[in-house]
Amino acid sequence: MSSFQAAIAAELPYLRRYARTLTGSQSIGDSAVRETLQAMIAAPDEIDEDAPVRVELYRVFHRIWSDSSLRSIDMPGAIVGSLPRRLRKALLLTTIEGFSVEETAQILDMNTAEVDDFVTQARSAIHSMLSARIMIIEDEAIIALHLKSLMMSMGNDVAAIVRTESEAIATAAQVEPELILADVNLADGSSGIDAVRHILTTMTVPVIFITAFPEKLLTGEGDEPAYVISKPFNPDNVVATVWQALLVSRETAAMAEAD
Repeated sequence: MSSFQAAIAAELPYLRRYARTLTGSQSIGDSAVRETLQAMIAAPDEIDEDAPVRVELYRVFHRIWSDSSLRSIDMPGAIVGSLPRRLRKALLLTTIEGFSVEETAQILDMNTAEVDDFVTQARSAIHSMLSARIMIIEDEAIIALHLKSLMMSMGNDVAAIVRTESEAIATAAQVEPELILADVNLADGSSGIDAVRHILTTMTVPVIFITAFPEKLLTGEGDEPAYVISKPFNPDNVVATVWQALLVSRETAAMAEAD
C-alpha cells in the first residue's frame, strides 16, 4: 500500500462521519463512501496525489457522489438536515470537519465568497436551534461572569456556575447540562479534569476545557478532550467552539436515534 493510500484509509472514518451527517442515514452515507472508493480505484488518474490527502478525498467524494436525493431530513433533533444542500455541505465542512473556507471552496468547486455566504446563511438559520443549558466550572469569579455573559449572548441558559470538583459533580446531577465549560485547577485545589471524568460516567455531554494549562490535556496519551481553549481566551474563539460542540452533539444524537 502506498503512503497516499494509507493516508486515505486513515481518513475514511471521518469521511463516513461526514457522509452520515450530510445524508441523515448511516446506510446511505456509508454507501456514498463506498461509491467514492470504488470510483477512485477504477479511475486513479482522477486523483491528485500532490494535493493534501484529506482535501482531495472530500473533493473526490463530492465530484463522484450524486446528491440529487439529498433532501431535508425529517428527524427529531436534526439541525443541519433542515438546511438546503449547498448550505449543509459548507456548514459541515467548515464546522464539524474543520476545513478552512479556502479548503471548502476547493472541495465543493466554489469560490471562497460563495462558501462564506453559505456558511453565514447556515449559521443564521440555525442559531436559535442551538441554545442549550450550560454549566460553568470556574473558580475565578471575573472569568466565570465573562463566560456567563458570552453564553447568554448566544441565547443559552447558564444553569449553574460552580467552583470545586464536588460542587460540579453534585450540580451536574441536578441541572443535567447540555454542555460544560470547565477549568482545570479549581478553588479548593481539586481538579476540573476529575470532575468532568466523574460526570461523564453518568451522562453524555460535550465538554470544553478553558484553561491556562492546556498542556495537561494535550499530552497525546490516552483519551483527551476534543475541545481545549487556552487562557487568556479570545471570546470569538469561545463562541465558535461552543457553537461547534453543540452542533456536533445534537447531530450525533439525532443520527443515533435514526439508526
